[in-house]
Amino acid sequence: MAEVAIVASAFGAQAIWRDGHAAWSRPARRAGAQAFEVRRELMHDADAQPDALRALGTALAGEGLWRVWSTPDALYGEDGALDEAALSCAVAAGRALGARFVKLQLGGFAGDASAVRLASLLEELGARTGRTDERDKASKGPRVVVENGQLEQGGKLDQFIDLFNALRDGGAAGVIGMTFDIGNWQWPGEPPLLAAAALAPYVEYIHCKAVVGEGARRFAVAPGDDDTLCRAALALLPTHVPRGIEFPFDPARVEDDAAHYVEWLAAA
Repeated sequence: MAEVAIVASAFGAQAIWRDGHAAWSRPARRAGAQAFEVRRELMHDADAQPDALRALGTALAGEGLWRVWSTPDALYGEDGALDEAALSCAVAAGRALGARFVKLQLGGFAGDASAVRLASLLEELGARTGRTDERDKASKGPRVVVENGQLEQGGKLDQFIDLFNALRDGGAAGVIGMTFDIGNWQWPGEPPLLAAAALAPYVEYIHCKAVVGEGARRFAVAPGDDDTLCRAALALLPTHVPRGIEFPFDPARVEDDAAHYVEWLAAA
Protein backbone atom coordinates (compact mmCIF):
# COMPACT_ATOMS: atom_id res chain seq x y z
CA MET A 1 0.00 0.00 0.00
CA ALA A 2 1.42 3.37 -1.02
CA GLU A 3 1.56 6.34 1.33
CA VAL A 4 -1.01 8.97 0.40
CA ALA A 5 -0.75 12.74 0.74
CA ILE A 6 -3.72 15.07 0.49
CA VAL A 7 -2.90 18.29 -1.33
CA ALA A 8 -4.46 21.20 0.55
CA SER A 9 -6.37 22.40 -2.52
CA ALA A 10 -8.36 19.15 -2.54
CA PHE A 11 -10.34 20.58 0.38
CA GLY A 12 -11.11 23.66 -1.72
CA ALA A 13 -9.00 26.76 -2.24
CA GLN A 14 -11.54 28.98 -0.52
CA ALA A 15 -11.66 26.70 2.51
CA ILE A 16 -7.87 26.86 2.88
CA TRP A 17 -7.82 30.64 2.49
CA ARG A 18 -10.63 30.95 5.04
CA ASP A 19 -9.49 28.43 7.65
CA GLY A 20 -5.76 28.01 7.10
CA HIS A 21 -3.93 24.77 6.38
CA ALA A 22 -3.78 23.56 9.98
CA ALA A 23 -7.57 23.49 10.29
CA TRP A 24 -7.69 20.71 7.69
CA SER A 25 -4.99 18.53 9.22
CA ARG A 26 -7.37 16.51 11.37
CA PRO A 27 -9.80 15.74 8.51
CA ALA A 28 -6.79 14.65 6.45
CA ARG A 29 -5.63 12.30 9.17
CA ARG A 30 -9.15 10.96 9.80
CA ALA A 31 -9.32 10.15 6.11
CA GLY A 32 -6.28 7.91 6.52
CA ALA A 33 -3.68 10.12 4.81
CA GLN A 34 -0.06 9.96 5.91
CA ALA A 35 0.95 13.37 4.54
CA PHE A 36 -0.31 16.86 3.81
CA GLU A 37 0.87 19.11 0.99
CA VAL A 38 1.04 22.77 1.97
CA ARG A 39 0.53 25.20 -0.93
CA ARG A 40 2.32 28.55 -0.90
CA GLU A 41 -0.21 30.06 -3.30
CA LEU A 42 -2.98 29.43 -0.74
CA MET A 43 -1.20 31.35 2.04
CA HIS A 44 -1.09 34.94 3.14
CA ASP A 45 2.44 36.30 3.32
CA ALA A 46 2.39 36.31 7.11
CA ASP A 47 1.58 32.60 7.16
CA ALA A 48 4.64 31.82 5.03
CA GLN A 49 7.13 33.33 7.46
CA PRO A 50 9.52 30.94 9.25
CA ASP A 51 7.88 31.06 12.68
CA ALA A 52 4.43 30.51 11.20
CA LEU A 53 5.69 27.62 9.09
CA ARG A 54 7.33 26.01 12.10
CA ALA A 55 4.04 26.27 14.00
CA LEU A 56 2.16 24.77 11.06
CA GLY A 57 4.69 21.96 10.78
CA THR A 58 4.26 21.20 14.48
CA ALA A 59 0.47 21.12 14.11
CA LEU A 60 0.64 18.76 11.13
CA ALA A 61 3.18 16.54 12.86
CA GLY A 62 0.87 16.44 15.87
CA GLU A 63 -1.70 14.76 13.63
CA GLY A 64 0.90 12.27 12.47
CA LEU A 65 1.27 13.83 9.02
CA TRP A 66 4.56 14.37 7.25
CA ARG A 67 4.73 17.47 5.08
CA VAL A 68 5.29 18.59 1.50
CA TRP A 69 6.07 22.23 0.76
CA SER A 70 4.78 23.27 -2.67
CA THR A 71 5.63 26.57 -4.32
CA PRO A 72 4.67 27.84 -7.78
CA ASP A 73 8.20 29.23 -8.14
CA ALA A 74 10.41 27.58 -10.75
CA LEU A 75 13.88 26.06 -10.46
CA TYR A 76 14.95 27.66 -13.74
CA GLY A 77 14.06 31.17 -14.89
CA GLU A 78 12.60 32.18 -18.22
CA ASP A 79 16.15 32.77 -19.46
CA GLY A 80 17.04 29.14 -18.71
CA ALA A 81 19.33 30.01 -15.80
CA LEU A 82 19.20 28.32 -12.40
CA ASP A 83 17.11 30.54 -10.11
CA GLU A 84 19.21 30.36 -6.97
CA ALA A 85 17.00 32.79 -5.04
CA ALA A 86 13.84 30.77 -5.71
CA LEU A 87 15.55 27.53 -4.73
CA SER A 88 17.01 29.04 -1.56
CA CYS A 89 13.65 30.46 -0.53
CA ALA A 90 11.85 27.19 -1.21
CA VAL A 91 14.31 25.05 0.75
CA ALA A 92 14.31 27.49 3.69
CA ALA A 93 10.51 27.35 3.83
CA GLY A 94 10.57 23.56 3.59
CA ARG A 95 13.09 23.33 6.41
CA ALA A 96 10.94 25.56 8.61
CA LEU A 97 7.90 23.40 7.88
CA GLY A 98 9.86 20.21 8.51
CA ALA A 99 8.95 19.00 5.02
CA ARG A 100 10.06 15.74 3.49
CA PHE A 101 9.74 17.20 -0.01
CA VAL A 102 10.09 20.70 -1.42
CA LYS A 103 8.31 20.90 -4.77
CA LEU A 104 9.02 23.52 -7.43
CA GLN A 105 8.07 23.92 -11.06
CA LEU A 106 10.81 23.20 -13.59
CA GLY A 107 10.42 26.50 -15.43
CA GLY A 108 12.54 27.53 -18.38
CA PHE A 109 15.21 24.86 -18.32
CA ALA A 110 16.76 24.82 -21.78
CA GLY A 111 19.68 22.42 -21.69
CA ASP A 112 22.18 23.78 -19.16
CA ALA A 113 21.43 22.13 -15.83
CA SER A 114 24.16 24.07 -13.96
CA ALA A 115 24.79 20.68 -12.44
CA VAL A 116 27.82 21.49 -10.30
CA ARG A 117 26.34 24.71 -8.95
CA LEU A 118 22.96 23.07 -8.30
CA ALA A 119 24.60 20.26 -6.33
CA SER A 120 26.77 22.61 -4.28
CA LEU A 121 23.86 24.97 -3.56
CA LEU A 122 21.68 22.12 -2.37
CA GLU A 123 24.48 21.07 -0.02
CA GLU A 124 24.84 24.64 1.26
CA LEU A 125 21.11 24.85 1.88
CA GLY A 126 21.01 21.57 3.78
CA ALA A 127 18.75 19.80 1.29
CA ARG A 128 19.04 16.07 0.71
CA THR A 129 20.95 15.34 -2.48
CA GLY A 130 20.45 11.59 -2.48
CA ARG A 131 17.36 9.49 -2.82
CA THR A 132 16.43 7.25 0.08
CA ASP A 133 13.83 4.59 0.67
CA GLU A 134 13.65 5.35 4.37
CA ARG A 135 10.40 6.90 5.51
CA ASP A 136 10.90 10.38 6.94
CA LYS A 137 14.26 12.05 6.48
CA ALA A 138 13.08 15.60 7.10
CA SER A 139 15.51 15.85 10.03
CA LYS A 140 18.31 15.67 7.46
CA GLY A 141 16.77 18.29 5.23
CA PRO A 142 14.06 18.24 2.59
CA ARG A 143 14.36 16.60 -0.79
CA VAL A 144 13.91 18.91 -3.79
CA VAL A 145 11.62 17.64 -6.55
CA VAL A 146 10.51 19.36 -9.76
CA GLU A 147 7.00 18.95 -11.14
CA ASN A 148 5.70 18.96 -14.68
CA GLY A 149 3.43 21.98 -14.98
CA GLN A 150 0.49 22.94 -17.15
CA LEU A 151 2.38 25.43 -19.35
CA GLU A 152 4.52 24.73 -22.38
CA GLN A 153 7.49 26.01 -20.41
CA GLY A 154 8.12 23.43 -17.73
CA GLY A 155 5.52 21.01 -19.06
CA LYS A 156 7.23 19.29 -21.99
CA LEU A 157 8.58 15.76 -21.77
CA ASP A 158 11.79 16.59 -23.63
CA GLN A 159 12.68 19.21 -21.01
CA PHE A 160 12.63 16.61 -18.23
CA ILE A 161 14.55 14.05 -20.23
CA ASP A 162 17.16 16.69 -21.05
CA LEU A 163 17.32 17.85 -17.42
CA PHE A 164 18.04 14.45 -15.93
CA ASN A 165 20.48 13.59 -18.72
CA ALA A 166 22.31 16.88 -18.16
CA LEU A 167 22.53 16.28 -14.41
CA ARG A 168 23.93 12.81 -15.06
CA ASP A 169 26.44 14.09 -17.59
CA GLY A 170 27.45 16.89 -15.22
CA GLY A 171 28.23 14.46 -12.39
CA ALA A 172 25.14 15.40 -10.39
CA ALA A 173 22.84 12.47 -11.08
CA GLY A 174 20.18 12.09 -8.40
CA VAL A 175 20.64 15.46 -6.68
CA ILE A 176 16.96 16.23 -7.30
CA GLY A 177 13.96 14.07 -8.08
CA MET A 178 10.63 14.50 -9.82
CA THR A 179 7.00 14.97 -8.92
CA PHE A 180 5.05 13.30 -11.73
CA ASP A 181 1.63 14.91 -12.20
CA ILE A 182 -0.48 12.51 -14.25
CA GLY A 183 -3.05 15.11 -15.28
CA ASN A 184 -0.80 18.08 -15.95
CA TRP A 185 0.74 16.50 -19.06
CA GLN A 186 -2.57 16.96 -20.85
CA TRP A 187 -2.44 20.78 -20.77
CA PRO A 188 0.65 21.09 -23.03
CA GLY A 189 -0.50 18.07 -25.07
CA GLU A 190 2.04 15.50 -23.86
CA PRO A 191 1.10 11.78 -23.62
CA PRO A 192 1.09 10.85 -19.92
CA LEU A 193 1.88 7.18 -20.43
CA LEU A 194 4.86 7.89 -22.66
CA ALA A 195 6.10 10.35 -20.03
CA ALA A 196 5.59 7.79 -17.26
CA ALA A 197 7.63 5.17 -19.11
CA ALA A 198 10.45 7.63 -19.83
CA LEU A 199 10.66 9.32 -16.44
CA ALA A 200 9.84 6.53 -13.98
CA PRO A 201 13.46 6.20 -12.74
CA TYR A 202 13.38 9.80 -11.46
CA VAL A 203 9.92 9.88 -9.90
CA GLU A 204 9.75 10.22 -6.11
CA TYR A 205 6.25 11.64 -5.64
CA ILE A 206 3.10 11.35 -7.77
CA HIS A 207 0.17 13.72 -8.18
CA CYS A 208 -3.01 11.96 -9.20
CA LYS A 209 -5.95 13.59 -10.93
CA ALA A 210 -8.17 13.15 -13.95
CA VAL A 211 -8.85 15.98 -16.36
CA VAL A 212 -11.98 17.14 -18.18
CA GLY A 213 -12.41 19.88 -20.79
CA GLU A 214 -10.42 21.00 -23.78
CA GLY A 215 -7.60 23.44 -24.47
CA ALA A 216 -6.97 25.99 -21.76
CA ARG A 217 -10.34 25.21 -20.18
CA ARG A 218 -9.33 21.97 -18.57
CA PHE A 219 -10.16 21.12 -14.98
CA ALA A 220 -8.91 18.61 -12.44
CA VAL A 221 -11.50 16.08 -11.31
CA ALA A 222 -11.58 12.87 -9.34
CA PRO A 223 -10.79 9.75 -11.40
CA GLY A 224 -13.96 7.84 -12.19
CA ASP A 225 -14.47 4.12 -11.80
CA ASP A 226 -13.96 3.77 -15.54
CA ASP A 227 -10.78 5.90 -15.62
CA THR A 228 -8.01 3.83 -17.11
CA LEU A 229 -5.36 6.54 -17.50
CA CYS A 230 -4.52 6.98 -13.82
CA ARG A 231 -4.29 3.26 -13.23
CA ALA A 232 -2.15 2.71 -16.31
CA ALA A 233 0.19 5.55 -15.33
CA LEU A 234 0.50 4.29 -11.76
CA ALA A 235 1.37 0.85 -13.11
CA LEU A 236 4.31 2.35 -15.01
CA LEU A 237 5.56 4.49 -12.11
CA PRO A 238 7.39 3.33 -8.96
CA THR A 239 4.95 1.62 -6.61
CA HIS A 240 6.78 2.55 -3.40
CA VAL A 241 6.69 6.35 -3.75
CA PRO A 242 4.02 8.53 -2.12
CA ARG A 243 0.92 9.49 -4.09
CA GLY A 244 -0.87 12.81 -3.71
CA ILE A 245 -4.57 13.56 -4.17
CA GLU A 246 -4.75 16.75 -6.24
CA PHE A 247 -8.37 16.84 -7.32
CA PRO A 248 -11.23 18.54 -5.47
CA PHE A 249 -13.41 16.62 -3.08
CA ASP A 250 -17.18 16.99 -3.38
CA PRO A 251 -17.97 19.97 -1.09
CA ALA A 252 -21.18 18.27 0.00
CA ARG A 253 -19.30 15.25 1.38
CA VAL A 254 -15.71 16.36 1.85
CA GLU A 255 -14.66 13.97 4.61
CA ASP A 256 -16.37 10.92 3.10
CA ASP A 257 -14.79 11.74 -0.27
CA ALA A 258 -11.38 12.15 1.33
CA ALA A 259 -11.54 8.79 3.07
CA HIS A 260 -12.79 7.06 -0.08
CA TYR A 261 -10.07 8.41 -2.32
CA VAL A 262 -7.24 7.90 0.17
CA GLU A 263 -8.20 4.23 0.35
CA TRP A 264 -8.56 4.02 -3.45
CA LEU A 265 -5.24 5.69 -4.22
CA ALA A 266 -3.29 3.69 -1.65
CA ALA A 267 -4.35 0.47 -3.35
CA ALA A 268 -4.60 1.57 -7.01
